[in-house]
This record gives sequence, C-alpha cells and structure tokens, in this order.
Amino acid sequence: MSAAKTMAKKAEELTQVVEWNDGRVQRVDDFLAGEEPLEIRVGRRAVSVTMRTPGHDAELAAGFLFSEGIVESADQIASIEDISGMQNAVRVKLSNGATFDGARLRRNFAANSSCGVCGKVSIDSVRARVHRIPNGKFRMSAESLCALPERARSAQAVFGRTGGLHAAALFGADRGLLVLREDIGRHNAVDKVIGWAVLQNRVPISDCTLLASGRGGFEIVQKAIVAGIPIVACVSAPSGLAVQLARRMGQTLVGFLRGKRFVIYSGEERILGEP
Repeated sequence: MSAAKTMAKKAEELTQVVEWNDGRVQRVDDFLAGEEPLEIRVGRRAVSVTMRTPGHDAELAAGFLFSEGIVESADQIASIEDISGMQNAVRVKLSNGATFDGARLRRNFAANSSCGVCGKVSIDSVRARVHRIPNGKFRMSAESLCALPERARSAQAVFGRTGGLHAAALFGADRGLLVLREDIGRHNAVDKVIGWAVLQNRVPISDCTLLASGRGGFEIVQKAIVAGIPIVACVSAPSGLAVQLARRMGQTLVGFLRGKRFVIYSGEERILGEP
C-alpha cells in the first residue's frame, strides 16, 4: 500500500477562557480538543462521515473499513489519500481484485443500530463474519491489568492539555504499550488502533489487550472481536449487549478498571487462570 498523504490538521486549538476559582476571576489560555468531520470514500463512493479529532486519518479509515468487513488485510488497500480540493475527506483505493459490497456495509449499519429489537441480529451478524474465537491461550495477570490505565494516561499527550479526549491502547502480555490513539469519539480511537495494526500487517491481533477509556459498548467489543483481540478492558461499565457478545464469542471483557479493582464480565480464565 502506498504511504498515505496527510494535510496539516489540528488535534487541539488554543483559546482564551474566563476561570472562576474560589471567588477569584482571571482570563487564561486553554486548550480545546479538535473536532471536525471526516468523510471516508472508497473510490468515488462516500461510505461514512464521522466526527473525529484530526490526526491519524489513514489509520481511522483503515480501521473502519476492516472492522466493517470491507477489507480483510492491508493487501486489499492500494492507497489512502486526502482528496485534492476537499478538507476533511480521504479516498481509499482498493487493490486490483478487491471488491466493495455497499449493500453489505448498509446491512452492518442496520444490524448495529440500537433499535431495541435487533440485539440478536447484531450478535448473529458478528458471528457470521468471525469464524474463530479470540486466542484462548493469551493471558494477562490481574496485577498487570491494573497497571495499564496509568501507563496509558502517561502517553495521552493531547488529553493532558485538553482533558477532552477518549483513548484506546494496545498492550502486549508484558504490559508493553504498542500503540495509543486519542480521539473525541471512543469508537474512532478504537478504529485508529485497529487501523494501525491493519497497516502494520498485525491482524489478527491475537496477543494483546485493548484498553478503552469510557464505557464498553457493543461496537467497541464488536470491533475488537473482528480484529481478534482476546481481552478488552474499559474504565467504565459495559453495556448488556456488549457482555452478551463477549460471552458468545469467547472474549474476555473487563469493566470498571480503576486502581486495584476491576470486574470481569466474560472470559475470566485469561486473567485468573483456568476456572
């Protein structure tokens, strides 16, 4: 795949605000997290518009296309480039022989909607695309798991200045940080991480733990399962449908990972040993 061309975009911006602090008022500089739309096209066809924090747009596009089943590897991507004359738009050119099923993409979006009656349809759609459970031999100790949030926080440069971004990070079995991406949307942060792995030819990601800030929703668990990630840990609560999917697909799902405490909702053997 050819190297992606990127335009200068701001992940953060500086502004002036009025701060009230215990009766003392002052005007100070403050950093805000950037938020702009990104249109993803496959060839000439627009397939998605998402609000994201600018930066790592090629990874975001690659991760989105992979997690939605449009591509299965980096070999199917010929190039990802900014569209000349357009801001906040990238075009993905597929390799010769790679096909794009627009109807399949629409079905995936319909199945993922939170309509209240399509939970089983959502889970079945993931099962139909994934024919293997995540690596059952991968292990991470409870002590190692508890150390991940602090390791991730120290690498969140933009969050440290703005306080307004989600993050997703991949850690190896030795707690080593492989990649961390920040974004205004938690799903985009996960797509950027998966996109990094796709472009590095590291999928399936069978020997890593995914740490995601915020709650563990269905789409985050779905993306991780499609990418082959065996353990997903979130600092907040998962949703009921996310827990159902993790249990059905044999993935370890951890919530409320804070300090020296966490809750395991599925696949405890990867952390606690064989039950």
